[in-house]
Amino acid sequence: MKELTCIICPRGCHLVVDDNLNVTGNTCPRGAVYAKNELTHPTRTLTSTVRIVSEIEDMLPVKSSAPLPKEKIFDAMELVNKTCVKAPIKIGDVVIKNIFGLDVNIIATKDILR
Repeated sequence: MKELTCIICPRGCHLVVDDNLNVTGNTCPRGAVYAKNELTHPTRTLTSTVRIVSEIEDMLPVKSSAPLPKEKIFDAMELVNKTCVKAPIKIGDVVIKNIFGLDVNIIATKDILR
């Protein structure tokens, strides 16, 4: 048995998952889906910064456009840490395209126009 706290909504249901992936403790169906995904294929949204050549900023905040497999987070961070972009950059601009062929982009979360 595994115990989890659901993070899908603010309710924070206490979930219990048995060896057959039967979930109890959830007050909505999303909790069961969350628990099964967390135990079989956990994912995380990556948030970080990359270097930028700019008159006003040294770092550009970025995030993944979709969650990445948890086992790829450290590899993704290696790539992010090696990345440097040049201004101008707008929110939503793709900084790293199709990371690891997963159809997930690393995108800018701030405008830096000069």
